[in-house]
Amino acid sequence: MAVRAPSSLFLTEAVGQNIVPSLARMLGGWTVAVILGVLLGVAIGRSRRFGDYVEPIVHFVRAIPPPALIPIFLILLGFGTEMRVSLITFAVIWPVLLNTIDGVRSVESLHLDTAKVFEFDRRKVFFGIVLPSAAPKIFAGMRVSLSVAIIIMVISEMVGLPDGIGNVILGAQRTYRMADMWAGILLLGILGYVLNALLALVETRITRWHRGAREGVS
Repeated sequence: MAVRAPSSLFLTEAVGQNIVPSLARMLGGWTVAVILGVLLGVAIGRSRRFGDYVEPIVHFVRAIPPPALIPIFLILLGFGTEMRVSLITFAVIWPVLLNTIDGVRSVESLHLDTAKVFEFDRRKVFFGIVLPSAAPKIFAGMRVSLSVAIIIMVISEMVGLPDGIGNVILGAQRTYRMADMWAGILLLGILGYVLNALLALVETRITRWHRGAREGVS
């Protein structure tokens, strides 16, 4: 059996069959997790009473290893894209949620008191004070969750439909195609680095705007 060159993973139809679907599922699950994590985190962080009820459940559920739930996700959602996106969302929501809670609770009370004096509505308080002040910690959670999303993406693709980068790596390991296996691993490293760099760039721009706004106010 001829051994294919590592470059075959990048230059053939495998790009459309494996890489693009993997990225779509990973980014889709990560985006849903970020949105849900921020919204729920703000709600918990802003309401102590709500947090007292919900936080014990959050800490219990997040302690469950996501790979252990793969059989349940397979039974409920089948072997396709829905299962993989849902598993990624479940796995990566926790860093965003917990960092958002911490960030919201660390907002300076002086800013909130000032908003009350000027009778800011909830929307203005959320977008003008709470969200910008909590942004550094939210982005920290997003960066952690991005790394977790890549890991869970690979794990989820080792079961179910035969597509995705994880399936390519698993198939290469089983058939002793070491060149393809290392090409897949290298590709994951490159994707992780590029995505993290892009997110860091967005974080720098947003937090720079927030710091500039605060300096302008002061």
